[in-house]
Amino acid sequence: MNFQGAGGTPGGSGSFIIGFLMMSCGFYLLMHSIHVSDSFTFGSSLYQLPMFGYSASVTGGMLLIPFVFGIGMIFYNARNMIGWALAVGAVSAIVVGVLAGLRFTLQHMTLFDLLTILVLSVGGLGLFLGSLRSH
Repeated sequence: MNFQGAGGTPGGSGSFIIGFLMMSCGFYLLMHSIHVSDSFTFGSSLYQLPMFGYSASVTGGMLLIPFVFGIGMIFYNARNMIGWALAVGAVSAIVVGVLAGLRFTLQHMTLFDLLTILVLSVGGLGLFLGSLRSH
């Protein structure tokens, strides 16, 4: 019986496990130190549309109007493509607006904390990927 290591290559199982654990811990610490905040409300402007020399704001609440008409058209006739386009388009625009309004900030940490996270993440990734190639 021929024992194969990580990725079907000879050896490298120890590097694979240690690299995977280091990478997992580093990426966990990195994701744990990122704070996410949003500024989405149905009254805030999601999009700016240029019209006749000025800019018109489209709010999240305005996007509910085509959504409601689309849902009404779908309930009246489920094969109505305009209703489906209105409903799916409005929901898509709201989701894009919410995602565009997200802010990511890194929490305050010492240089040692940041270097530990980076060494674990990048060093673990290097060990992990290096174990997958043949020696």
